[in-house]
Amino acid sequence: MPKSVKVTVIGAGSAEFSLGLVKDLSLTPSLAGSHISFMDINPERLDMIYGFATRYAGEVGADLTFDKTTDREASLRDADFVVNTAFVQGHYHARASREVTAKHGYYYGGVGLGSWYQLRLMLDVARDMERLCPDALLIQSGNPVFTGSTLMTRETGIKVCGLCHGHYGFAEVAMAIGIEPREVTWQAPGLNHNIWLTHFYHLGKDAYPLIDEWIETKGPEYWDTHMARGTHDIQMSRSAVHQYKMYGLFPIGDTPRQGGWWYHSDIDTKKHWFGQPWGGPDTELARPIFVERLEKRIADMDRLANDPKASVSEFFGTQKTHEQQVPIIDGLVNDNEYRAQVNVRNDGALPGIADDVVVEVPAIVNMNGVQPLRVEPLPPKIMWECIWPEILQMERSLLAFKTGDKSVLLFNALQSHQTRSYDQAVAVLEDLMGMEANAEMNEYFDYPDNW
Repeated sequence: MPKSVKVTVIGAGSAEFSLGLVKDLSLTPSLAGSHISFMDINPERLDMIYGFATRYAGEVGADLTFDKTTDREASLRDADFVVNTAFVQGHYHARASREVTAKHGYYYGGVGLGSWYQLRLMLDVARDMERLCPDALLIQSGNPVFTGSTLMTRETGIKVCGLCHGHYGFAEVAMAIGIEPREVTWQAPGLNHNIWLTHFYHLGKDAYPLIDEWIETKGPEYWDTHMARGTHDIQMSRSAVHQYKMYGLFPIGDTPRQGGWWYHSDIDTKKHWFGQPWGGPDTELARPIFVERLEKRIADMDRLANDPKASVSEFFGTQKTHEQQVPIIDGLVNDNEYRAQVNVRNDGALPGIADDVVVEVPAIVNMNGVQPLRVEPLPPKIMWECIWPEILQMERSLLAFKTGDKSVLLFNALQSHQTRSYDQAVAVLEDLMGMEANAEMNEYFDYPDNW
């Protein structure tokens, strides 16, 4: 018997994501009768998403209902699940910020202000949920998942489950070395964007030797000849393999993007470590292409929205996505057990990390809840050189967010490996804070009284 739920989507103007969610719900019969509430501050994008959703559900015969609103409280009221995918400042502000930092001698955003606006929104949503839908599960699907989810679990009583795509990198590794991903058993725990392949078995046999063989026999030719299929095609890059050699486990998903400063000093260095033609996703070459493709997709959708005769289901397809939101909802509501990769409060799941820090680990999802699996400790080298440094950075970010202490932001600038003087750090911080889009943040932060 299908069980209906109310799913609220905050930041529903993220068109690709919202319509993927609608598609997955439409193709999950056990959730028939469910209601989706789209919330965004952009009424034009809301209208487009609402129109697509109703047309898609109608074309595939899905029993779903929808509403749209710019009122967050109205959308949250009585929700069973809340999916937050909102991105407050957007790609154009990020580019403008990089242009400011470049004037001070920093390459591609070598210093930044953190995620104050995102964290404020996340905490506001969680606090609204405490009043309006306290039993709902918040599925955090917008970055920064690690810092934001830790903040919300510490400051509110809301149940939070953060999600990311990065763990699917295991499948890219499998395909590169010539084995079928469906035949692989794997684990990749850690922190969001900082996960490591601790277990990798093909039909019950350790497959790490196959990675080693690929590196030895095919790696050099791959790195010399491979042209990235997309801006984020870096799973088998020199950077990923170099981190494997440094730390003893293969980095998965977005993890190779992080690495040390030595991978990111300039565009030629990035091309060496992350490949041609863009040097990975975080460069002045790749980011405009990534944004351009997003805008083209939106433009295509806008044209489709204005053509009532066009088939929405043909455009978006009728195969489920690889997103985890709907399988998790289905598992919790209908006991259709699902194995997920989640970001949840640690509480002992990953040894060596405080209970109140959010970790990324495998989990079993059914009517008993989202149940993180307890995994083996990560190697000491990874803990000391990758995990704990990122936890310290997260804690500084939350300290700055909660206190408004501008000296913490300055410390972050001083810590950048591209900073060459104290005056350079002060100057770039002031220019970033002085941007019009950062006016609220600039008003919130100040130096301590004894500064």
